[in-house]
Amino acid sequence: MSKITTEINKISLAVINIAIKLVFYALVVVLLVVAARQSYAFGHSIFYAPAMEESPGRDVTVTLTGDESVREVGRILEEDGLIRDDVSFTIQALCYEYKVKAGEYVLNTSVDSKELIGILNEGREEEE
Repeated sequence: MSKITTEINKISLAVINIAIKLVFYALVVVLLVVAARQSYAFGHSIFYAPAMEESPGRDVTVTLTGDESVREVGRILEEDGLIRDDVSFTIQALCYEYKVKAGEYVLNTSVDSKELIGILNEGREEEE
């Protein structure tokens, strides 16, 4: 190989190396942006969980046996259309020290998850 060909190969390898690094860094930035957005959305769903419907909403009867876990109550409420995300509800319930109590509850879709936890907790306090 001639000296010119060797130099061209070195320059080509340097350009390819820089291009690969730029693509890698771009992917890292995209992943960080996506992760930040998802984290924000999840945190927002925990600290600000709006009601499913505007007032007056609709009433839904929920029956709990008392054997359910907080996570299962969240799933029940999500299936009944009372909350958007059972994981967010579970975290909120743990923060507000919600304990599952047996009973039949008439809950409204115009109530946010924080108020739902309050209603479910009120039923527990009445029996204690």
